[in-house]
Amino acid sequence: MSRFQSNAYIIEIQDRAAGIITRDERGFRFFSSERLFDSLEGRQFRSAREAERAARAVLSERNRRANSSVFAN
Repeated sequence: MSRFQSNAYIIEIQDRAAGIITRDERGFRFFSSERLFDSLEGRQFRSAREAERAARAVLSERNRRANSSVFAN
C-alpha cells in the first residue's frame, strides 16, 4: 500500500479559511484567502503546523488589538 501525502492544505482558524499552503522543495508556502492573513502571503514555512501557528498568531493579535481598543474608549 502506498502512502499518499498531499501537496496542498487549507489552513482554517476558528471556522475561517486563512489560506492554503503548498509544498515545495523548501517546505510550505502560504497563500492568503482572507485579507486579515495577507501578512503571511508568500511566506515559507518548514511545516504545515508552523504555518497554522502563524495564522493563529495573526488572528490572536487582531483579537487582542480589538479588545484593547474597546477598553481604551
